[in-house]
Amino acid sequence: MAHQPGAPARPQQHRIGVVGAGRVGAVLAAALRAAGHDVVTAAGESDASRGRVAALLPGVAVRKPSAVARACDLLLLTVPDDMLANVVRVLADSGALRPGQLVVHTSGRHGLAVLAPAAAVGARIVALHPAMTFTGTAVDLDRLAGCVFGLTAEPGERAVAASLVDDLGGRPLWVPEERRALYHAGLAHGANHLVTLVTEAMEILAAAGADDPAATLRPLLTAALDNALADGDAALTGPIVRGDLGTVQAHLDGILTEAPTTLPAYLALARATLSRAVTDGRLLPIRALAMSQALAEAEAAHLAGLAAQQPGQPAQPGQPGQPAAADPPLRRTP
Repeated sequence: MAHQPGAPARPQQHRIGVVGAGRVGAVLAAALRAAGHDVVTAAGESDASRGRVAALLPGVAVRKPSAVARACDLLLLTVPDDMLANVVRVLADSGALRPGQLVVHTSGRHGLAVLAPAAAVGARIVALHPAMTFTGTAVDLDRLAGCVFGLTAEPGERAVAASLVDDLGGRPLWVPEERRALYHAGLAHGANHLVTLVTEAMEILAAAGADDPAATLRPLLTAALDNALADGDAALTGPIVRGDLGTVQAHLDGILTEAPTTLPAYLALARATLSRAVTDGRLLPIRALAMSQALAEAEAAHLAGLAAQQPGQPAQPGQPGQPAAADPPLRRTP
């Protein structure tokens, strides 16, 4: 349809190629296709990747990465972080990238520096990271609505980066190059470690006899998450912030006996919670010291149990599930 005078200019429609048709790549490409872009080809070597292309991008040919790069004007690189630099370098050195081409990666950790070989041949470069967890199925498409995308781009590419996020239904968050790793650490700490925390909480409840630990936790965790996002530390409740040493000791005894593999995470998070409760003044330092000693005693008992299971292999401080030489001091405000 011809552009009508006075109507808003239609954003540029791109011919998109995807290298790395994993959970993220296949979903983002499908969303961009739904927004009117032409996804022309994708690269993915595993059966899972080929299956995602077939399910989410029907009709899109699967080709080698260099062929994908040559066929598109917007190359979407959705490979693992540690592979990204090598993929960019190989594509640039092989002549598969060209001046004016958009090369966009979806790594949270990396910014523009990793795309330097592409920039050196004249490509336009953008870092575009969705702050979302993906299943690699059509379920993810609706989750992109309102999703924040961590963007890093030179001034001349900011408009096209923002346009892509708009096409994906998301919201842009501009992240300075030097803070990409910190940005990603915040997301990983919140989301990835949350999965570990919830899984271990379900293990403890199962050991307590709960027949459906997930259903037991769901209302509590939903409320706790909403409160934490709204109020931060003010949402903190429970025995540590109340100073209930006896309750914490009972937790430790039960976990040591029935779910010892979850103890290291409980100890780490209990210490972090203890520090925050002291910092904001809700727990007196003398009470916190008693709790800290209880945590250290439980850790020592756990180590003794591990050592007893492996005669001749004494536990070494600082290894997983084992304490450092001494507990770190409680966190203080400057």
